[in-house]
Amino acid sequence: MILKQSLTMSSALALVMLILTFHKASTELFTALADMEELLETEAVLIANLDNYIRVQEDKLNQLRRKSAEYQREHTEAAKDVGTYLSNPVNAFLLTKRLTTDWREVENLMSYDVGSDFLENVTNYRDVLKFPSDEDLNGAAVALMRLQDTYKLDTASVARGELNGIQYSTEMTAGDCFELGRQTYLNGDYYHTVLWMREAMDRLSQEVNRTTTKADVLEYLAFSTFKQGNVHTALLMTNELLELVPDHERAVGNKVYYEKELEKEAKQKALRGDDGSVDVPVDTTTKIRTSTSNPHVYDSSERKLYEQLCRGEAERSVAETSKLKCRYVTNKSPFLKIAPLKLEEANLKPYIVIYHDVISEAEMELVKRLAKPRFRRATVQNYKTGELEVANYRISKSAWLKDHEHPYIKAIGERVEDMTGLTMSTAEELQVVNYGIGGHYEPHFDFARREETNAFKSLGTGNRIATVLFYMSDVTQGGATVFPSLRLALWPKKGAAAFWFNLHASGQGDYSTRHAACPVLTGTKWVSNKWIHERGQEFRRPCELKPDHPEEF
Repeated sequence: MILKQSLTMSSALALVMLILTFHKASTELFTALADMEELLETEAVLIANLDNYIRVQEDKLNQLRRKSAEYQREHTEAAKDVGTYLSNPVNAFLLTKRLTTDWREVENLMSYDVGSDFLENVTNYRDVLKFPSDEDLNGAAVALMRLQDTYKLDTASVARGELNGIQYSTEMTAGDCFELGRQTYLNGDYYHTVLWMREAMDRLSQEVNRTTTKADVLEYLAFSTFKQGNVHTALLMTNELLELVPDHERAVGNKVYYEKELEKEAKQKALRGDDGSVDVPVDTTTKIRTSTSNPHVYDSSERKLYEQLCRGEAERSVAETSKLKCRYVTNKSPFLKIAPLKLEEANLKPYIVIYHDVISEAEMELVKRLAKPRFRRATVQNYKTGELEVANYRISKSAWLKDHEHPYIKAIGERVEDMTGLTMSTAEELQVVNYGIGGHYEPHFDFARREETNAFKSLGTGNRIATVLFYMSDVTQGGATVFPSLRLALWPKKGAAAFWFNLHASGQGDYSTRHAACPVLTGTKWVSNKWIHERGQEFRRPCELKPDHPEEF
């Protein structure tokens, strides 16, 4: 009874403390590492709960062991001379007592489920702690595949916890690899399913304590291999699965189907040029799209260059980089005459620069602290409707901060005005962004193109003339800002800010400013954006006598 009362009190107290400490979580935790950090707190609470569960189970067993040892001693003593033992009226009374009241207490202790309170805790924790959803699990798997493709990571190396040759974590089990492959399978990504199921199979053969089964791996591996077009190998794997599980319903059906497909292939081979003739039908149904009206769809050549830049492989010529300079600038600002800015030229046309040490540690910490409670999945503007919507090509969470919320926010806006020479009266609020697992933003424009007639319409301040991007963290690996058409990569440096004009002086969009945020491979990436609009800049950046945009406009 003492044990039971102690358990109830401790469980109730723990739950009350959690309700006071935590709040219920939203989903999409994988889109921001700031949210993912709270999952470690959830895990710590669950581990403590599990430890307490084990402790009370051990206490219960120890009580039962003591009772058993006590009864065994008396029973052994009685067995030496039953007549003499029972002739003692005290012994007779104690034997009767042991088999009545004492044994009832033992029965009660045996039947009492000491773990129920802790199991109930786990259920209650789901209302007060952040728990990842199935969507988060799938999002994390997709992010890992994105990183694997972008940075050309070897499957076996990732499974060993190595990223670009650096050991970051413990090795994955066969079960971990299987689950990763299963998640990609659910997304119809059979290429990665095959990679990770093969890795699961390799690891399974080395495991003493198996974390998955060969049959489960073969089921997914065989079908994914078939979906990749390799029917023969899929059939071999299915036959191997049927040797392990002869009555596997899906495998039995697939075996019949694969055999028919192989028969069809054999007949088609005999009919189509097997004798060396060239009269083989040509596929005229597949069309390669060379252009698109969607600014977020890009061709394979841009994708290839984007990924090369992310990996740091696309280098610029010496002729280009030799013209770039670093200097102190005042930008005709009276304040900057006593505190000039450190400017590094990154590109001359369009003019892209990096200002170093332009935001303090205290300012960055405050911005992060104000933004965290307001984080929402980052959105993009639909190029047809102008409406904001989430998209899988932008994985991050963002929040918006107004100048009046804190003197630091206002000071950052004033500093941007000194840096750019542009008025902040029509600029957007400061957007704060934290990138999650494999967080990225694929190639896009910051300005609205001519056909995007609804973009920024509600603001009434014209197009985005310029962008200032503050880097509020160093990133261990990945996370560069890249401009594919310029072969330019800007690597995050805490306290620095990148600045460029999105529009020509004529007001036409500068398409060479199309840029992307590379996936974060390791570390965390915090940035903040200040998007500056056209209205009010007429005399600060006037049109030139002749249009400065390309002739096609």
